[in-house]
Amino acid sequence: MHHETKNKMLAILSVAVGLLMVSIPAFAHHGTNISYDHNRPITFKATVTEFRYTNPHCQIYFDVKDDKGNVEHWSGELTSPYNLTRAGWPMSRSLKELPPGTPITITLFPSKAGTPVGVASKVLNAKGEEILIGRE
Repeated sequence: MHHETKNKMLAILSVAVGLLMVSIPAFAHHGTNISYDHNRPITFKATVTEFRYTNPHCQIYFDVKDDKGNVEHWSGELTSPYNLTRAGWPMSRSLKELPPGTPITITLFPSKAGTPVGVASKVLNAKGEEILIGRE
């Protein structure tokens, strides 16, 4: 009987450790609501400095001028390459539409830490056309 109890406890412990190992990376990766202020979207007229079509999320880097003409360097996290491709924005199209120097209007949810980063929800070209989907 003692051997069966020990095996049951070992099995329960193994399952618990396995679940913990799977859940920690999932929570670590999806900290969007904790890190960014979804109640305070901000919109900028900006200039693209770089676009990275990478996993797990594409990144757009851009410059924004403040009221005094000073340039601030920002970055915005977009959705995954998979989701962009499904929405009609494969790598080739995204890179073609967003070379450095491209004027954009970008709406994002800013970092709660006050750093110049955010989760992009909408990116428009100079004509006002939505050119990339962001993350909600």
